[in-house]
Parts: sequence; structure tokens; C-alpha cells
Amino acid sequence: MKPRVKTPIVELDGDEMTRVIWSMIKEKLIFPYIDVDLEYYDLGIANRDKTNDQVTIDAARAIAQYGVGVKCATITPDSERVKEYHLKKAWPSPNATIRAYLDGTVFRKPIIAKNIAPAVRSWQKPIIIGRHAYGDIYKAVDFVVPGPGTVSLVYQPAQAGIPLTFKVHEFEGPGVAMGMHNNDTSIRSFARACIEYALSEKTDIWFGAKDTISKNYHGHFKELFAEEILARTADLEAAGIHYRYMLIDDAVAQLMKSEGGILWACMNYDGDVFSDMVASGFGSLGMMSSVLVSPSGAFEYEAAHGTVRRHYYEYLKGNPTSTNSVASIFAWTGALRKRSELDKTPEISIFAQQLEEAAIELIESGVVTKDLMNLISPPAKSFETTESFLDKIDASLAKKWTTLQTQWRN
Repeated sequence: MKPRVKTPIVELDGDEMTRVIWSMIKEKLIFPYIDVDLEYYDLGIANRDKTNDQVTIDAARAIAQYGVGVKCATITPDSERVKEYHLKKAWPSPNATIRAYLDGTVFRKPIIAKNIAPAVRSWQKPIIIGRHAYGDIYKAVDFVVPGPGTVSLVYQPAQAGIPLTFKVHEFEGPGVAMGMHNNDTSIRSFARACIEYALSEKTDIWFGAKDTISKNYHGHFKELFAEEILARTADLEAAGIHYRYMLIDDAVAQLMKSEGGILWACMNYDGDVFSDMVASGFGSLGMMSSVLVSPSGAFEYEAAHGTVRRHYYEYLKGNPTSTNSVASIFAWTGALRKRSELDKTPEISIFAQQLEEAAIELIESGVVTKDLMNLISPPAKSFETTESFLDKIDASLAKKWTTLQTQWRN
């Protein structure tokens, strides 16, 4: 009898090549081994357009209700994609919508294989990126300034009080302008989430901003983060965890000399950019796990990469592809492990561990998809297709799982 996941997991389907891989993972690596009920939401771009993006809100609400979600990569449409998919409009990023709804922090951690040497020689341990997932340019109002004139920021108190007006710039001709925001509740939630994650991972915390230039906006982040660190000093010291604040440019310079083993807490845009840099430095975006953690205790797991558009076009032509599925697999194992922890069903966690081991051991044996061919040592002489790579993981997992079940019966 297959082990059963007690509580449904919220599944968010996605787009393009990752949607194809997503289905393969379920059919080959999940359903044959365990029983799991999925609260399914189709976040493919066609359904988001059909529902006027209501499906994204519904999915976020379901994650808050059930506690654990797993998400496939999705398209965030620009003007080109609006034309390609005949959309009503350029719908917002589903990730940004879900992050805002859950007020979550995104943590990205490299998936390490022994035969993939980091591009930065000093990196020996994982570098985890903690990305503040609310506000800043992702919730900004921006516009093209049509001509000469003044752009100002105005604060109007909700109750009695004098409005505050700040001149941004007096334009002598066309240009661009933007107003962005954040709030103390979200900043503090971000800091607390980073502290809790660092305590669970037993890793030091870095935080970087540019308070020398942005004395109020970035400076406020620095102050609130420091207050939350101070409130947990006893816990951090007991765990041997150190906190370090640096200017963001210094943090980047120090990171290149670090051995790793840190949680780097980043503001929203910095986390968006540097998580990709760290992923590439450790090998590939296909080897990067990601989890969104909300202050209320909800978790959403996903791959850190996009929809692999170029491979999808080849797939539509009937051509073979070689797409790395490891990060998507780890999204599923992360969700299963968290569900196991919450439901107190250790056999589900054991299954997740075995699936991860099957994937990593395959890579360490030299069997890889095309993106990893020249990253492993020694380089691979051939590569697997998308499906054959999953089939070989399945074969290894089947042996592991059969052996374990025999031990359980005895």
C-alpha cells in the first residue's frame, strides 16, 4: 500500500516547457509511489486571461488555507507575450501577486552536486538568498513624463493632519518617473522570517542596502532589521549565528570572497537579481530551490527558473529537448517534506529524501541534461533528453523505494 499524504497540497500549474515537465514529474515520480490529494489551480497564462487573473488570487487563498503549495513556473507577460498568446492585457506576475497576498519572504538555496564546482572558487557551502517579497518597484506606480513639468510625492494623512509634499524633479522635457513604497509590517515580517530561517539552517545572516544614498527608504530597512535582530540576540547567540550589515556593493564584493554558508537577506529587486547570479555561480538555475514563507506559516515551493521558452518551441515542433527538471523535482520534494512535518507522517519525508537522492546521485554519476554537460567534472560526453533523464531518476527511485519497503515489512 502506498503511503498517503494526510492533507491536500495546493498545486499551481504553469506554462510552456515547465508545464510539460510538471506533468511528467507527477506521472513518473509522484503518483506511482504515494497517494496525495491535490487542490489544483491552473495558473497557465490562458486560464489567467480567461479568469481575469482571479485564479491567481484563489490559489494564494488556498495556500493560506491549506498551508503548503507547490508551483510550476509561469509566464509574466510583456507586450510581446500579450500578442503571442492573444491576451486581454499584460497580467501581473503570479509570483508577485501570491507574495503580496501571503506577505511572504522568498528563500532560494542552491542544489549542490559533488561533481559541479562553483564558478567562484571560494564558495564551498550553500549561499541562501532571502528576498523580501513585497513592494518596492514590484508595487510601484511609474509613468512616462510627457514633457516639461513637476513631479511630486504627496502624503495625505488618513485623519486630521497637514499633507506632506516632496518635489521629486522639475522636468525640462520628457522623461520617466516612479513612486514606490514599503511598510513597517512587511519589513519586520521579512526580518523575522530571515531570523527563523537562519535559526533552522544554523547559518549566519547578512543584510545589505544603500542607506548612504537612500537615507530614509533604505535606512529605514536597516533600522527595522537591526531592531528585529536585537530582539532575538539571545537565540542567535545561543545558536552561534552572527548578523552583519553592509552596504549592498560591499556585500557583493565580500560575497565573492566568502566560502558561503550564509543567508543573504536582500531587498526585493536585489534578491530578484542576485538569486540568479548565485544560482549560475553554483551551476544552473535548474539547480536552485525556492520557497516562499509567510508570517502565518504558509509555504509555497517552486523552481527558481522560468518557463524555458526556447525549449518549449522546440517541443512544439516535435524536436527532442534536454531540459533540467531537478529544481521542479525539488519543489515537489520540498512541499512533501513540509507537509510530512506538519502532518507528522515521516514516511512521506523519507520518500522526498529518496527522490532527491535519486536525482543528485544520477548527476554525480555523470548522467545529466545538456545544461550541465560542461559543468560537471569530468565533462559529460553525452546528455539525456528531458524524458530519459526523468526515466533514469524513476529507475533509481524504484530500486531505493522497493528496498526500503522490504525493510519496513521485515
